[in-house]
This record gives sequence, C-alpha cells and structure tokens, in this order.
Amino acid sequence: MSQILSVYQLTLALKDVLEGRFGSVWVEGEISNYRRQSSGHHYFTLKDNRAQLACVMFARSYGAQSRIALADGVQVQAFGQVTVYEARGQYQLVVQLIQRKGLGLLQAKFEALKRKLEAEGLFASELKRPLPKFPIRVALVTSPSGAVVQDMLNVLRRRSPWLSILICPVRVQGEGAAEEIAAMIDYLSSPFNRIPIDVLIVGRGGGSLEDLWEFNEEALARAIRRSRIPVVSAVGHEVDYTIADFVADFRAPTPSAAAELVVPDGKALHKQLALFATALERRFAQILDARRQRLRRVADVLAVGQPGRLLRERVQRIDALEEKLKQSRTLELQRRRSQLEKLCALLVAHRPERWLEAQRKHLDMIELRLKQSLTGRLKADRNRIFEFISLLRLLGPMQTLQRGYSITTTDSGHVVQSAAELAGGDHIRTRFFDGTLGSVVDDREPHARN
Repeated sequence: MSQILSVYQLTLALKDVLEGRFGSVWVEGEISNYRRQSSGHHYFTLKDNRAQLACVMFARSYGAQSRIALADGVQVQAFGQVTVYEARGQYQLVVQLIQRKGLGLLQAKFEALKRKLEAEGLFASELKRPLPKFPIRVALVTSPSGAVVQDMLNVLRRRSPWLSILICPVRVQGEGAAEEIAAMIDYLSSPFNRIPIDVLIVGRGGGSLEDLWEFNEEALARAIRRSRIPVVSAVGHEVDYTIADFVADFRAPTPSAAAELVVPDGKALHKQLALFATALERRFAQILDARRQRLRRVADVLAVGQPGRLLRERVQRIDALEEKLKQSRTLELQRRRSQLEKLCALLVAHRPERWLEAQRKHLDMIELRLKQSLTGRLKADRNRIFEFISLLRLLGPMQTLQRGYSITTTDSGHVVQSAAELAGGDHIRTRFFDGTLGSVVDDREPHARN
C-alpha cells in the first residue's frame, strides 16, 4: 500500500518541487483583482488570455524601488520567487521587482542584482584593497584577440618596461563567458596557482548593454569579491557601468586607463630618481666642502702653533693639574682627619658607659623611692584595716551578746523587735553568746514605756 500523505505534507512536497525547479523568474502579464492592504502589502493576479497567477508584493520590496502605480489592467513585468502559500494550498509569485511592460528586462535585472549585492555588503568601501605601488606581475583577464589587449600591453610596456605581464585568455561575450571569467579569477587567486600575481585587470572593450551583460552576472561579481588578489574592473567606455565595476577594488573608465592606474610611469620615475641623485650629489658636495674647510683650519693651526711646542704645553698643563689634584686631596684628607678627631673627642666626652651608669643610679633611686612608698602605703592600709576590725567588733552583735543580751527570731529567721509581734503558741528561737534555744510563747506581758 502506498504512503498516505496529509494535506500539509503534500503541500510541502509540492512547495519543495516548485521552489527547487523554478526559483526566481520574470513573468509578464496584466494586473487584475488588485488590492492594497493597510499594512502596505499588495495582492493581485497576473493573467494573460490563457492562465492567471496569484501574486503578492510586500511593502518592503515595493518601497525599495521606483514605484509605479499598480491597478487593474496595467501590463507589467514582475520578477520574484515562485512559492506555495500553504494555508490555501495555492502557488504564487512573491514579487521583488516590478516594472511596466517594455521598460527593458536587462536593465531591470541589473538593478535587481545591484540592490541584492549591495544589501549583502559586496560594494562596501572597507572591503576595497589597495593596489601595490610597484607591482612586479600583472594578469590581464580578457580576450586575447582584439585591440583591447594590445592597448593595455602598449600602455603597460611603455610605462613600466620591467613589468611581467600574464595574459589569461577568456571569452568576454556570449553565454557562459561570465562563468569562464569567474573560474579564471578563482584559479589565479587560489593556492594551485604558483605564479605570484600582484594585480588582476578584468575587462573588455565597449558595446551595448547586451554585449557587456556577462560582467553583470552574479557569479562573476562573487568571484571578484572573493579574490585574494586586488582586482581592477575595466569594462567598456567611461559611461558604461557594470556590476563588476561596483564590486571590484578599483574601477577604471577604460582598459587603457586601467593599465595606467596599476603601474607607475617609468619615465616619471627616472626623472624623479635623477632629481634625487642631483640633490644627493649636491648634499655630498656640501658635506665634503665643509669637511675640507675644517681640515684646512686644523692644518693652519698646526702649522702656526708648532705641534711639538703645543704638545709640551699640554704635558706641562697636565702636570700642573696633577699637582693641584694632589694638593686638593691632601687638604681634603686634613679636613676629614680634623673632623674625625672632633667627633672622637665628642664621643669620649659623652661615653655611653657614663651615661648608662648615671641612668642606672637614677633607676635605683626611683626603685628605692617606690619601695618606700609602697611599704608606707601598705602599713597605713594595714592599720586602717585593724581599726575597722576593732570598730566592727565593738559595734557588732557578738560584743552585745557577750554583755548578756540575746537575739530572738521566728522560725523563719525574722528578728523579733517587739513583744507585740508575737502571740501565744508562736515558736521562737533565742540566740545567746554561747548557743541558741527554741521555745513556745506562753504568755506575753507588755511593759510600759518610760
């Protein structure tokens, strides 16, 4: 039994087939059922006398190009991607570019690819590589026949006769030429190419938009951008612009101008070197003349002054300086010795032993005073303690008890101070000097107060 698919699975399978088979296409037809949503998206149908195609153009795509008024009945050419709208199971064209019929398909494709590559950043100025100032080898990626390659060779050989030129033959027109040029650029900048190259010039002569179209292909643009060697685009005349011009590191208005751009002018270099040589010779002449004059002055001084006499004077001057140095050293030693003797006398006068002995005696005196002070203080404190003990004994209850008095308390230990606090039958305890007795109150007799 064959596999049973859900509606969604079948729709996805058809979507994969359509998108993989067609991708982006140009479609021409008449607009019908046009409506514009509040979101800015446009929905319409493209039809001819035999079929119709649902289309959607999102606001971002519509706003990114020069707008045309969309309405029913307008004949247009639309560029976009064939896809399937899964919710309705309907195939449709997602329009990216739209123009009135007859505006030029190639120009529209050029603008669409330009916008695409620019959005990806392939035209960014920070990606542009500088050209070497003095290249050794230049590769010409162009057709080997025709006037263009001869013009470039003439300019290169005239300006830089020492230059090594590598001609890389490719087709520059016709179907497949863009892929051929791209493959050559990839090879020249790959590790498989063992010939070192400093600059690539990619170009051809002028022509119509159809003639130059191979330099507007996406494959060639991406090959130029991924090249590890700086690329100069030299396509057509000054008014001609191609996608290769925008993506290359430098754009030359013509192939001959490209040859002048990449190499220095040998004649101008010779003139500049001649100027440098002249300036260098002049500078050397000035230095030699200055040194010559200096030697003359020295010779004159030696001739007039007699070298032997000058030498004797220098020797005598050295001897005088030596004697002066000895005297200065002797004086310095005497001064240092006198200073040392003063310091020794001062040290003897203030010997550490004497100072330590005086400090020791002072400490002994302080210790004696401290001991005497502590002894007197302890004796005074001891006398005061004895006085307090005698006073306590005199005023304490034991002294009173010895004189025949007693202390009566209740069983709970409360001191009875008055007979009124007791009643008959109360248990009391009486403390005497030599013991304690327990008793029971039998009778209470109050005393009259005097």
